[in-house]
Amino acid sequence: MAGIDLTATSPRTTLDVVGRSPASRRRLGRAALYVALGVIAVVMVVPFVWMVLTSLKTPADIAASPPTFLPTEWAWSNYADALAAAPFLTYARNSLVIAVSHTTINLLVASMAGYALARLRFRGSELVFLGFVAALMIPTYTKIIPEFLIVRFMPLFGGNDILGQGGTGWLDTWWALIVPGAVTPFAVFLFRQFYLDLPVELEEAARLDGVSELGIWARIMTPLVKPAFITVALLTFESSWNNFLWPLLVTRTDSMRVIQVGLSVFRTENDTQWAFLMAGTTLATLPMVVLFLLGQKYFVRGFANAGIK
Repeated sequence: MAGIDLTATSPRTTLDVVGRSPASRRRLGRAALYVALGVIAVVMVVPFVWMVLTSLKTPADIAASPPTFLPTEWAWSNYADALAAAPFLTYARNSLVIAVSHTTINLLVASMAGYALARLRFRGSELVFLGFVAALMIPTYTKIIPEFLIVRFMPLFGGNDILGQGGTGWLDTWWALIVPGAVTPFAVFLFRQFYLDLPVELEEAARLDGVSELGIWARIMTPLVKPAFITVALLTFESSWNNFLWPLLVTRTDSMRVIQVGLSVFRTENDTQWAFLMAGTTLATLPMVVLFLLGQKYFVRGFANAGIK
C-alpha cells in the first residue's frame, strides 16, 4: 500500500489559526481602518457644515423649535449684511498684514536659528537648544501679562520716557501686533530637526569651494527642506490669522482691530446674531482652508519627517 505523503498541502493549510487567510485579514483590517477614518472625518466636518448652513438661515429658522438642519429659506444676503455691520475689510487687511509679517519673520529667523543649532558647533549650543525645548512647555496664556507689560512700558515709544513711563508704549500700534510672537520655539525646533538630517558632505564641499556660511544656509541647505518651510508657514499663518486674545488686549481703535476681534460685534450681553456671526466666521475660515488644501502634501510630510527623527 502506498504511503501517505504528509508533506502535501491542502487548501486549508493556507489559512491561519482563526480560519482566515492573511490576505483576508489585511482586507478586513483595511476596511475597519477606512470605517474609523470615515467616522472621524464626519465628526470633523459636521461642525463646519453646521456653520455654513447656519450662516444661510433666517432668524426664524435659527429660533425654530425643534431646530432644523437645512434652512427653509436660503438667506444669501447674510454675508453682505455681515460685511456691512462693521469694517471687516479693514479687519481682514490687518489680519493679513500681521499673518504675512509673522510668517515671513518666523521663516527667516527660525530657519537660520535651526540651521545654526543643527550644523554649527559652538560652546553652549546644546544648552541653547534645551532652552528652546523648555520654551515649548510654557503655556501661551502664562506669557500674556509679562508681554503686555513689556509692550505697555516700552521706553521711548508712545510718549514714554527712557524709563517707560508717561505714555502708552506700543499699545494700539503695529509694533505690538507684529513683534511679540513673531518667532516661535516650535519653528526653530522643527527646522533643526530637518537640517540635522541633511548629509554633511554637502556643506563640506561648499566650504571647500569657498562658500560662506550664509551662502551654505541659503543656497545649499535651505532648498532641501521645503516641507519644513511649508509646514512652518501654514502653522504660523494659521496661528496669526486666528489670534484673538492678544490683538484684543493691545488694540483700541477699529483701524487696528483684526478679523477675529471684529467678529465679536455680533455677540452682545443679551443677544447673539448667529446668522451674521456664522457668515463672518465662514469668511474668516475660508483662507485657511484654501491654504491647507494647497500645502497639505508638504504639511503632512513635514510632520512625518520631524516625527521620524
